[in-house]
Parts: sequence; C-alpha cells; structure tokens
Amino acid sequence: MSIKLKALLKSPWVFHLSTGSCNNCDIEILDCLTPRFDIERFGMLLVGSIKHADVLLITGSGNRKSMERAKRLYEQIPKPCLVVAVGECALSRGMFIHSYNCPVPIDKIIPVDVYIPGCPPKPEAIIAGVVKLIEKVKKDTMKK
Repeated sequence: MSIKLKALLKSPWVFHLSTGSCNNCDIEILDCLTPRFDIERFGMLLVGSIKHADVLLITGSGNRKSMERAKRLYEQIPKPCLVVAVGECALSRGMFIHSYNCPVPIDKIIPVDVYIPGCPPKPEAIIAGVVKLIEKVKKDTMKK
C-alpha cells in the first residue's frame, strides 16, 4: 500500500471548490468544521492549495467558465485523489438543469467518487458521506 493511500485513510486533506453555488452548501461545509460537528476528528483538514489536497470537494452547478477551471484543478491534484460532489446542484444541476449556462453535470467533466445529496445537505449527511468515502478507500486498498 502506498504512503498516499495510507494518508487517505487516516488524514484526508480537502480542497473546497464552489462552481457557482448559492452558498448554502458552502455554509453547511463550514458548519462541519465547527466544534459542534468537528469533522477534524476524522482527520479531515481543509487546505488552501490544490497541490496539498487528497480530496476535491465540489459544490454548485457548474457553469461553462467554472467547469474549465474545475477540470484544470482536477488535473493539478496529486494522484490518487478522490472527488466528492456535495448538494443537489453538484449532482444533477438542481434548479439550474434547464439553464443555458449549465450544460452538463459535474460527473460528465471529472470523475466523482462520492455523491452527497440534499439542498443543502445537513452537516450530518456530509460527515456520513466522508465516512463512506474513507470506507470506500479502505475496501479498495484491501482488494489490492
């Protein structure tokens, strides 16, 4: 097992990218970092640079300009990496599904590993998604 995969199990570092959201999902993500929910107990840490991240956390329905940037950021993140789509807009474009400026969902641009539904998802749902992400990595590493 590589060192990078071991780090994903114990301490995944997350880079948060908003691709045109209404900020409700972003507020719930920040709520996960407060002492009430304390997502850092799972080793999750929000980082400011994509080059230091293990996980790319995406919120919002991607418009034409933000999808180009999301693809560029995905190419810069050190591999192996994981992508998490948070909120209804990131999953299926939500209320922007018929918008001319949001042509395709995020998973058509970059591969998504975990989907966390809701508008906005509660912090409990985000934490459950993170735990499922860690379990998925454990199961994948056990197969190898």
